[in-house]
Amino acid sequence: MDVNEFLSRPLVARVATNGPEVRPVWFIWEEGAFWWLTGSYSRMEQMLAEDPRAALVVDTCELATSEVFAVTCQGTAQIVSLDRARAVRKLTRYLGPEHLWPVRFSAPLDDPATKMVRFTPDRPLRLRDRSW
Repeated sequence: MDVNEFLSRPLVARVATNGPEVRPVWFIWEEGAFWWLTGSYSRMEQMLAEDPRAALVVDTCELATSEVFAVTCQGTAQIVSLDRARAVRKLTRYLGPEHLWPVRFSAPLDDPATKMVRFTPDRPLRLRDRSW
């Protein structure tokens, strides 16, 4: 399986910031970077302002098929302005068409405090197949 094909799935990434603090995020992989939302509901912006280094893992473990894949990386995260089109593409991966989203997911897109995190890996990504 190709790394881009794997990362196009609606999987959850776990991001570790300096501390360490680990949290799950919904993401989109575009332009050689992972992107996710952050806003006033999260301390992510403050933590990354203090230290932009982070680590990330996206993995699967499907017992029925014995499929185990993983992408792990380290890199630098930066807070950027909300790109609404990118945010909609990301949320559509997980929630389906925009008109079906619960308000708690659509409302932040109209909040001026909502931003995006752009996480750029230090090295090219490798998909590791740990299937048995």
